[in-house]
Amino acid sequence: MLTAKDYNHAESFMSYNTAQYIDHAPSRPNWISGDRFWFRDLTANGSEFILVNATTGKISTPFDPEKLAAALAAVTGKTYTAGHLPFQSFSFTNNEQSISFQAGGKQWEYSLTDNTCKEIPRKSTGNSDRRGGGNEVLSPDGKRAVFIKDYNLWVKDIASGKLTQLTTDGIKDFGYATDNAGWKHSDAAIVLWSPDSRKIATFKQDQRKAGDMYLVTTNVGHPELKAWKYPLPGDKDIITIQRVVVNVDTPAVITLQVPADPHRATLSDDISSGGTFDDVDWKADGSELAFVSTSRDHKQEKVRIANAQTGAVREVFEETVATQFESGQGSINWRYLAASNELIWFSERDNYGHLYLYDAISGKLKNQITKGDFTITRLLKVDEKKRQLYFLADGGQTVNPYFTGFYKVDFDGRHLTLLTPETGNHQVSLSPSGSYFTDSYSQPDVAPVTVLRNMDGKLISTIQKTDLSRLLATGWKPAIPVTVKAHDGQTNIYGLLFTPTHIDPAVKYPVIDYIYPGPQGGSIGSWSFMASRGDNQSLAELGFVVVEIEGTSNPLRSKSYHDMNYGNMAENTLPDQIAGIRQLAKKYTNMDTSRVGIWGHSGGGFATAAAMFRYPDFFKVGISESGNHENRNYEDDWGERYNGLEYIQADGKSNYEAQANEVYAKNLKGKLLLAHGLMDDNVPPGNTMLVVEALIKANKNFDLVVFPNSPHGYGKYSPYMMRRRWDYFIQHLKGATPPQEYELKMTTDPRNAD
Repeated sequence: MLTAKDYNHAESFMSYNTAQYIDHAPSRPNWISGDRFWFRDLTANGSEFILVNATTGKISTPFDPEKLAAALAAVTGKTYTAGHLPFQSFSFTNNEQSISFQAGGKQWEYSLTDNTCKEIPRKSTGNSDRRGGGNEVLSPDGKRAVFIKDYNLWVKDIASGKLTQLTTDGIKDFGYATDNAGWKHSDAAIVLWSPDSRKIATFKQDQRKAGDMYLVTTNVGHPELKAWKYPLPGDKDIITIQRVVVNVDTPAVITLQVPADPHRATLSDDISSGGTFDDVDWKADGSELAFVSTSRDHKQEKVRIANAQTGAVREVFEETVATQFESGQGSINWRYLAASNELIWFSERDNYGHLYLYDAISGKLKNQITKGDFTITRLLKVDEKKRQLYFLADGGQTVNPYFTGFYKVDFDGRHLTLLTPETGNHQVSLSPSGSYFTDSYSQPDVAPVTVLRNMDGKLISTIQKTDLSRLLATGWKPAIPVTVKAHDGQTNIYGLLFTPTHIDPAVKYPVIDYIYPGPQGGSIGSWSFMASRGDNQSLAELGFVVVEIEGTSNPLRSKSYHDMNYGNMAENTLPDQIAGIRQLAKKYTNMDTSRVGIWGHSGGGFATAAAMFRYPDFFKVGISESGNHENRNYEDDWGERYNGLEYIQADGKSNYEAQANEVYAKNLKGKLLLAHGLMDDNVPPGNTMLVVEALIKANKNFDLVVFPNSPHGYGKYSPYMMRRRWDYFIQHLKGATPPQEYELKMTTDPRNAD
């Protein structure tokens, strides 16, 4: 029997408990003018704000924290210390004569000249009810902001607050700049301002014929129906976008002279997943707009350039692939270089993600820029004057192909240079001028170091070295990186292993496999150092060996590797998981492969149920959270991208049917817990209900947890789900009794306390 003390010990390994024992952890640099940046440094004594001048390497403080603490105390009546100021970020104001910050729900200004602090009244334009909830997109010059109102675009003059309507023909389900990818929908305007702040590239989104999705709230009295457009694979009508350019000075709409495009992007399953309107790039003077049209099945990409005055469009070139095209990871990697009439293009045509240089007039390939057994993930900088590119890429380090490095190369492919030579996963941030960058590098079991370099890779200074001394003193230990063979017996796959800190060599521990199969990502996520990865170590402390294995079909390696499960997403890397666990058990003999559990969320929930139904003799206990068990019931773009378009086979069945979990539910032998939020607008709860119905029809015992009014990630119910997960594995995989209704505390790092 386990006690509350055991659970409390396990909880001590959660991130909200381990973070407070890490000193000098990497902090995001906040770049300001003059190639300077500030960051917040956390130590055992609290926090300190540091200012770095990248040009000189000089490190200083942006303000005197003791004087600020005293000034703030004088106006609030509260006591503060230099290491425990009640804010985590600030901004310089009044030509750096003061700083502003939020504390206690109020806005404050602290004068750096006379050390006084005063509250700044929040300004109101009186137009908040007309701005679409503040979802404004600021122009490059900072003088105007565009927003949606009543399906049309409006612009606000920042100085005067004056509002001007830009479009007039937007209507319900056929409005301007609408953000709706099915799983993602908001009131934010999807636009890209021209560099001169005089035009906007956007679209009219036509979803009039697209099918609806429905969810119903749980409450006393009449429930509220939530309905929105959510096309499914195989639907005749999906959401399309009619591309337009909107003149702002003299409002006018120029419709680009091309047919409406499917609501698709080269990067992922939304046209704004890159943080703005994806796959569009302006000429500097706003006269031309380059864009890419993606086919419904993501197999065809058409590169086009539009005349922003007339709407005329010319075809530049196109690329067609056998499976699915993507333009990188995390950001769009193609660029329109109008000054030289060239295009930087990303392609996996030689089996790895590389960059190519095209003539933007003729559409002819000039040369391949990068070559080799590595994959470019993000193009960060294009220096047109020096004709150099700066990019992140995976695969350059033999120790782990997922470690990211930062490189530069000439347009002609010469002088490929690694700018981050240390072994590990590198996270970089470029200065505003593009002359310097910070680099925080680490490994899953090696603490981070943060350095400052120039763009030739020359080390200027070491900014931070993370200190784990206090964390190690608590008994914490890092995850163990592992390498095994995939189910083919040849391909190297990588993972992490978590064992109890006080492991008993005489005990055989049950195994828990945490899975997220992708194919747009993987189980590990970031390969940088993390003191806590979800509740993996917490589960290990409860008496398990926990594994995360990055199976085949991860996108960060070769194209052929990523496509291993194309058209058969139901494989879910499960053969790799089984092969990997069996290999690990030969080395780590404490692993009991007769007691293997598995759990995952979303795609991991899909994989977990598939594991329990398709490999019931190997996986004995599963916890499937919010799974997309039936991809005909999940948004159209994701399935059609990675599985292909739906069609009816010779046997009269859909090609999607063989991958649906409910078809195999009758095979269940072990213990299965299903969970879903009833207001999940990403993976609608009907996905789980289909499995529930199939299990009932098959007369199978199973467990079910539903969260009323809860989204995809469970929100405030997440601690409850975690506790139920611990209980379930303790009871059914370990064969023990959990403590009664333990409550997770979810504490806050005291260094962040207000």
